[in-house]
Amino acid sequence: MRIAVLGGGHGCYAAAADLSEQGHEVRLWRRDAAALAPVIEARRITLRDHRGRREVPLALATADIGAAVRGAELILVPTPAFSQEDIARALAPHLEDGQVVFLPPGTFGSYLMARTARASGSRADVAWAETGTLPYLARKHGPAEVAITTRATRLPTGVFPSVVGDRARAVIARAYPAIEPVEDALSGALMNAGPIIHPPLIVMNAAPLEHFERWDIHAEGTQPSVRRVTDTLDAERIAVRESLGYAAPHFPLADHYHTDRWMYGNAHDKLVDSGDWCEHIDLATHRYMREDVACGLAFLVSVADWAGVPCPVARGLLAIGGAIAGDDFTRAPRTLGALGLAGLDRAAMRRLLERGLQP
Repeated sequence: MRIAVLGGGHGCYAAAADLSEQGHEVRLWRRDAAALAPVIEARRITLRDHRGRREVPLALATADIGAAVRGAELILVPTPAFSQEDIARALAPHLEDGQVVFLPPGTFGSYLMARTARASGSRADVAWAETGTLPYLARKHGPAEVAITTRATRLPTGVFPSVVGDRARAVIARAYPAIEPVEDALSGALMNAGPIIHPPLIVMNAAPLEHFERWDIHAEGTQPSVRRVTDTLDAERIAVRESLGYAAPHFPLADHYHTDRWMYGNAHDKLVDSGDWCEHIDLATHRYMREDVACGLAFLVSVADWAGVPCPVARGLLAIGGAIAGDDFTRAPRTLGALGLAGLDRAAMRRLLERGLQP
């Protein structure tokens, strides 16, 4: 299958190498041509995982998004939520009927990107899908090298519009057989693990993150008090899902720490043992703050408000995160209000999720 991978982060390089090694024709696009130059010149990425270290060739590495997505059946966008709108604008002139755009994860980016592409002039018949996490726990070790600690074993995936869900998931499953159907794109967005695991870790570890050059929020930073906050926050997410009629399994984050039922299986120990997450985190700019708090947690709070579900822990973490970063995250661009959807009643929301954007 011809696959375009858009972006230059950890998950993008992991996806490009992993899917190419599986035999797919992979084209990697990154806006920053200078940063991509080592991959463009070598046309390969060095991949490290439990099987060792090896060179994986790519069909194409390019700063031309049109060349990357032309004829691609699957367009993979494993980038932070705050980059999705710009990517949708760049992508819009090149979209083709029948393509599937997959956001792992999405933060309701499936709707945002569909709306942005439409506003940018695209009328292509495209399916937009999102899931609850990256398919990889991965970290780049150089300009053309990535290490994969583990791969996802379950990827709950919703599609916008849901009427084309079966077709879209059939395409995605050729690359990621671990995907599982959920009701729609909002259900998929409410599976996003980042806004549950990362806000307590970055907010409650603010002092050591500022004090130490490198700090592992998943090891020393994950103490029983932090876990209790995470569990309570996750209970609020699940209460929102249940209020909206979404069915179990809700992938409670507690399973990430104790069982093999979660999206990565029993992966927490592997993550800590790798040492790759003992890193420098700038509290104001790191994606855990700018993506998972300012986008993901703000979105969760807005959906909870719309659904009439109390979310005191989510609201408190959002306020404290904004104070740490010197920003008002309640005015973030990924709330239902900012997306123009807060005025919909539940029936109108269901119609939108099922049928998509109408001409």
